[in-house]
Amino acid sequence: MSLITPIEPPASLTEQAVAALRADILAVRLPPGETLSETALAERLGLGKAPVRAALARLAEEGLVQAMPRRGWVVSLVTIRDIHEVFDLRLLLEPEAARRAAGRVDAEALRCLDGVCAAGHRPEDGATALDFLQANRAFHVAVAELSGNARLARQVGRLLDESTRMLVLGLSRRDRSGEMAHEHAALIEALALGRGAEAAALMEAQVAASRSMVLAALTAPEMSLPV
Repeated sequence: MSLITPIEPPASLTEQAVAALRADILAVRLPPGETLSETALAERLGLGKAPVRAALARLAEEGLVQAMPRRGWVVSLVTIRDIHEVFDLRLLLEPEAARRAAGRVDAEALRCLDGVCAAGHRPEDGATALDFLQANRAFHVAVAELSGNARLARQVGRLLDESTRMLVLGLSRRDRSGEMAHEHAALIEALALGRGAEAAALMEAQVAASRSMVLAALTAPEMSLPV
């Protein structure tokens, strides 16, 4: 038996670039429609152009950037259709996941998981909004996993990833974190008491309210964002 502790290899330069650029796009530090220069990004990240180019190709597969002829790369737009498609699917899946999870939860564990959400975020700071939404994602995925359907939980996770940038944009105009914390508390109670229909209704209302927030933000005249 070896007593040598294995050393985790450092993340590859491409993985470092992917993580940094993804965070900047999701936090809207690189806003929708912005043209990206490989040279400028390489200087910004302190990396070579090769890992940055590979990272942009990866992010294109995720739908976060697009390759544009003679323009290089552009941060993908957030469209009204995107919002409706993502939230329509969330409304189909998440209430059913909550209904199935009712009576199968450890309420205290969910409350601990929701602790970061309860702390809220600073609306003017996209990074804190991203932290808040990552905690919110963990909460929603945990509920979906408690449904007992692993594929359902994976789909919910993917949809939450797609909605992150939309929600950052929405929260930049209206801080709904307090409302979301209250909604989570009511949902945890319904789940703990095994009230499936109530849990489903609460989840549906929360997802619908988040969609309304995002749509209001992106269609507001003062929000000069391309959609």
